[in-house]
Amino acid sequence: MDFVLHWLQERAPDVVGLQELKLEDEQFPHDVFEAAGYTAVTHGQKAWNGVAILSRTEAGACERGLPGEEEFGSRLITAEVGGVNFTTVYVPNGKSVEHDDYPKKLAWLESLRAHVAASLDAAKPAVLCGDFNICPTPLDSWNEKSHEGKIFHTDEERRRYRAILECGYLDVYRERNPDLKAFSWWDYRGGSFHRGMGLRIDFLLATPALLSRVTSVEIDREYRKKKGELTASDHAPVMMDID
Repeated sequence: MDFVLHWLQERAPDVVGLQELKLEDEQFPHDVFEAAGYTAVTHGQKAWNGVAILSRTEAGACERGLPGEEEFGSRLITAEVGGVNFTTVYVPNGKSVEHDDYPKKLAWLESLRAHVAASLDAAKPAVLCGDFNICPTPLDSWNEKSHEGKIFHTDEERRRYRAILECGYLDVYRERNPDLKAFSWWDYRGGSFHRGMGLRIDFLLATPALLSRVTSVEIDREYRKKKGELTASDHAPVMMDID
């Protein structure tokens, strides 16, 4: 909590998508975020998963959960914020291609594509962001050769990710940095962060109507580092500014 508050104070974002809350809605610390200037809408779950949207203005028209995928937990929330349809997701990890969760992950991604196809108006400003647990291309992995065919790197995952984009979303970071190898997640173990052994698996997707208003996008590597005695997440925030 202290690390998140540190980031909110330094970066002062207007809207934030959070993933992997690991707590139920009634346990969410609304008072702490309100003191920092944010209201929150949540879709929590005991001990696992959970997503939330923080906003400096009141969020409206909230939708919780991915239709048809309730058994896989609280992994999607949508709200109208400042004239933008804002969705944040926590895509299942899948664990490994041999694990039972892998086909469930693929099914979840198919459900997400169907949901987006049925609800998205690409002519209006919309954001789909979060932890996708997929490296879309070899450029998004520190070592594609050694990970080829493994979890996050499979053709099946990548094909389903592209299908979501084809519904009308664009990967903002890749649109602005088409050839840059950069990562948003690094394992805590083995000095992965300092050795450059990372993956880009956290995305801000936007409709063309919103992409034209984006003035900058970045992976906030500084907040993958400790701040004093405060320990960072193994993910770095991904941020964009909109005019």
